[in-house]
Amino acid sequence: MNILVTGAAGFIGFHLTKKLLENNHMVIGLDNINDYYDVDLKFSRLEQLGIDRICANVPNEFCNSSKYSKFKFIRQSIDDRRELPEIFGQGNFDVVCNLAAQAGVRYSLENPEAYVDSNIVGFLNILECCRKFKIKHMVYASSSSVYGLNKEVPFKISDTVDQPISLYAASKKSNELMAHTYSHLFGFRTTGLRFFTVYGPWGRPDMAMFLFTKAILNGTPIQVFNNGDLERDFTYIDDIVHGLMHIIEDRYTTTYDPEKLYHLYNIGNNKSEKLLDFIKSIETLLGKRAIMEMKPMQPGDVKKTWADVSQLSKDYNYSPNTPIDFGIAQFIDWYREYYKIS
Repeated sequence: MNILVTGAAGFIGFHLTKKLLENNHMVIGLDNINDYYDVDLKFSRLEQLGIDRICANVPNEFCNSSKYSKFKFIRQSIDDRRELPEIFGQGNFDVVCNLAAQAGVRYSLENPEAYVDSNIVGFLNILECCRKFKIKHMVYASSSSVYGLNKEVPFKISDTVDQPISLYAASKKSNELMAHTYSHLFGFRTTGLRFFTVYGPWGRPDMAMFLFTKAILNGTPIQVFNNGDLERDFTYIDDIVHGLMHIIEDRYTTTYDPEKLYHLYNIGNNKSEKLLDFIKSIETLLGKRAIMEMKPMQPGDVKKTWADVSQLSKDYNYSPNTPIDFGIAQFIDWYREYYKIS
């Protein structure tokens, strides 16, 4: 297939693009490479895909991969209403996978405009291009953050999600509503995925796995919110990509309804881990104790996340099976190698 992946220099986008290319698909990757976190990490991911850093740094210019003959990359923002249709016009895409977004719950308290530009305006631009260029299927990233103040666990797709507690969560819920509207009005298929705390090699520096590993190795304190009384559905990147590949390649089961255009799923590990146990596993694998600074609950944060993935399992045979100690070890091995730490 011919596939557009937005956010291709991001954590999930990089891993998905790599897997799509290994499965012999044609891929155009798009990313604006913003400075929300270290751009060197983003460029390094692209270099793993055979994209020259100098070329990738030039806006609106296609870069050919030296490693994958079926991959091209372009530095561009999805909120660019003028340039984006030109990409769609040249692409003839079978599937669009929109992973580009302004990430981060806490950052949305500091810079709300960035979330409107990327997650609302940018998402609308993607939908409009899908409509105009008759894209058959759009897959997009939502978030577990949409569950907000929900107290019942595990979180189910059928739960009411009208109480977001951050602008980031509100923007992701808006994406789901917008996708439903476009599927209904214009007759193309949309599939939204509510991601739950993804971790693994090449992960984001603002996520707990990265922050804790870096601080413990450096002997600096880690901030532990709500005095450690938090639980998260930590999901290893390979399990996420496995689910995405089934959806993009249409490997669904007999329970899937192909007549239904709008679909929404949780994608997680189907298990909640205590934050303090997560930290303890990192300590064990690093052979070093963490210096913990206990902090109160942060605005916009939730106490517990836990994904009910039953519908994704029924429709696509999704089965996350990565033990958390294995996943943490894989991240730590990557971290030591990437930052040259013995």
